[in-house]
Amino acid sequence: MIVTVTINPAIDRVISVDRLAFDDRSYINSSRESPGGRGINASCVIHSFGGKTLAVATSGGRAGKRLVKHLERYGFPVALVPIENEIRTNLTITDRQGLTVNLNEAGPRLSESEVAAFETVLHQALDRASWLMMCGSIPPGVPASFYARLISVARRKKVRTLLHAAGDALSEGIEARPTVVTPNQHEAERLLGRMLFTRTQFFEAAERIRRMGPESVVLSLGSRGAVGAFADGLVEAVPPSVQAVSPIGSGDALAAAYTWAMTRKSPSRGGAADALRWGVAAGTASALLPGMQFATLAQTRRIYKQVESGSAD
Repeated sequence: MIVTVTINPAIDRVISVDRLAFDDRSYINSSRESPGGRGINASCVIHSFGGKTLAVATSGGRAGKRLVKHLERYGFPVALVPIENEIRTNLTITDRQGLTVNLNEAGPRLSESEVAAFETVLHQALDRASWLMMCGSIPPGVPASFYARLISVARRKKVRTLLHAAGDALSEGIEARPTVVTPNQHEAERLLGRMLFTRTQFFEAAERIRRMGPESVVLSLGSRGAVGAFADGLVEAVPPSVQAVSPIGSGDALAAAYTWAMTRKSPSRGGAADALRWGVAAGTASALLPGMQFATLAQTRRIYKQVESGSAD
């Protein structure tokens, strides 16, 4: 089973408009609400692919009650830890050309007892897990070392770990040596303190991050696919050229599909390289769908057949 962590979930409201333009009027075409958070998104993808998953998340306030109702329709098991304050609401505006604006709240402040309760639930879930995915931001009141602590616990229980986060949670989590870390280009640039422009720089960045602690690195590059730095080499996966409709959540789909594929294959170079192809395929296929939607396994498989994979040599 793949356990996902979302300690800072949200209600995501996605508004589609005709076009986004500075200092000009836009017209709303559609508006929809869904449960949000990188871990919840990952569980959605894994479940739709036929994988076993458990989503561990917090829930509080009126928005938390709406989160519960939304998740009841998804069909995968969820362990919700109650908190006193209301979970956040995020707003995403996207147009037909794929231009996107994300407006995210920081999230509610958690008390020490609420953090401890969350960790207790998660530790119990790890007894049945093969992978632990730690996804997304951490809210106020949660220390930056939170993911690092979970990685240490998972290692003792022989559970492989994927870290899909940013900022201090990413930098401290990396030092705890997770199985794999999946930053996007902007997160990698902030982590390394340098801009990345070329293919050579992408490979160098992935390998440099790997030397910081994790066993493997998957560097997501949006429409350019992803590069992977593994113990026995550097590989890349390049998607076909497509006209993206909405890139929202593509990185979450990539991380989820990669983990799903790794549960089905040997974690050798061949297995990891193929998992990278599946991740890029899922991210690309999801970008072809409007709003916050994730590609099905059938849709992903069609793109997977077109993803080119090769080494850095």
